[in-house]
Amino acid sequence: MKRLTGLCLLLALAGCGRGAPTTDPSMVAEWMQNYYGLIRAERISPPVASRLLAYASVALYEGLATATPSLRSLTGQLNGLDQLPTAEAGLRYDATLVALGAERLVLDTLFREGLPTTRAALATLTDSLVDARTALGIPLDVQERSAALGRAIGLAIIAWSNSDGFAETRTRPYAPPVGPSLYVNDSRVDEYVSQNLSAMTELVAIDNPNAQFRSEAAGERNIVANQPKGAGVTTLKAINPAGITEPWWGTIRPFVLRSPDECPLPDHAPFSTDSGSAFWAEADSVYQAGKLLSEEQRQITLYWADNPGQTGTPTGHWLSIGSQMVSERRLSAEAAAELFVMATLAQADAFIGAWHFKFRDNLIRPNTYIRRYRNPNWAPMIITPTFPEYPSAHSVQSMAAATVMTRLLGEVAFDDSTNLALGHQVRRFSSFVDAAIEAAQSRIYGGIHYPMGRDGGKIQGACIGEKVLERLHTRPASTR
Repeated sequence: MKRLTGLCLLLALAGCGRGAPTTDPSMVAEWMQNYYGLIRAERISPPVASRLLAYASVALYEGLATATPSLRSLTGQLNGLDQLPTAEAGLRYDATLVALGAERLVLDTLFREGLPTTRAALATLTDSLVDARTALGIPLDVQERSAALGRAIGLAIIAWSNSDGFAETRTRPYAPPVGPSLYVNDSRVDEYVSQNLSAMTELVAIDNPNAQFRSEAAGERNIVANQPKGAGVTTLKAINPAGITEPWWGTIRPFVLRSPDECPLPDHAPFSTDSGSAFWAEADSVYQAGKLLSEEQRQITLYWADNPGQTGTPTGHWLSIGSQMVSERRLSAEAAAELFVMATLAQADAFIGAWHFKFRDNLIRPNTYIRRYRNPNWAPMIITPTFPEYPSAHSVQSMAAATVMTRLLGEVAFDDSTNLALGHQVRRFSSFVDAAIEAAQSRIYGGIHYPMGRDGGKIQGACIGEKVLERLHTRPASTR
């Protein structure tokens, strides 16, 4: 025994028997935190943000799983992801460097049309994380081998993403149907004034949502200060408040759901302008709520608004909550990666599922209905989004995220500091579901959804969250 112990000590001193340093969970949290600001700066729509984050989370997760025995690859579990490059038997890899290599390649590709500052921020973050890792003494051959494997995984994930139908939606024309019960974007231009400024430019305007540089509007100050977005951008085009957001999103391949309509919705009340009808009652509840809002309800409305261009969108908000949980719940890197990938996949499918039904029914929004049939001067508290009503996507994606996070972390109380930078106070919730319920209710307070849109959305979101939990297995069978 003494002889064996002495041999081990000699091997350790020689560096031959030293194991790789464990992956730091803060590495995962760093990515989760930074995405919020990048999405906000790019001014992209919530559905596009959800897709981007889903592929990014899979890249980071698969990079870790390749060299982490306690994590199981999601190949064969996600639609269309049949295989990925794997580690060569007998060779040593560093899980963190594999993950960073995969993440960088995927993000360099998905953000290829991003603002220069976005691309620089991604490169800086990746380089700093790689430098911190290699400073721990990772041998050069392991570094190079791990980075190469990460790039190979990233290339495979990009190839997978190219087959989801997203590219086809970039140029597919859309002609909105017309009828008394159908959605129309009739919000007034003055309602969008608060969205004319972004994190990156002062030139965002209703007729110029991409902030394309215009010499006639430029002065010495804004030539220096602004980062214009080209009008030809398609993959990361800015939200256009004068248009209709992603009408074909419901045709994109889901990540986990078998089909976009796998989690169905209850039938909404049939359209009617009769003051005794169920539909009138739905609209009246929104109308009356808007007249009686308390200061607390106003704060709730603004807290969960998560408007594109002003915030990291609803997906970014829940991702921010998740990043706070990494340190608050003292998660391991493996648990953090699980949380990241499961929550983002649930939200990505939530947007696909919600959009399928939104554009199937094309239901009229409360602001249009109330102005037509109750009060032509009525205005909701917050901006009505540029897509149909049923269901409430906030409700769907919030409940999907909350369902997954509850299973992974438990019914825990938590503080959410996501919107401190926007001037909001930290909000305390008794559970993730409690937060999701408040997020859903905020859309009634804000005047942009009927109660049936809220309730149907929560049902669909819970179903999607459960499907993700049922079908995705992140741990080897022997450890589950």
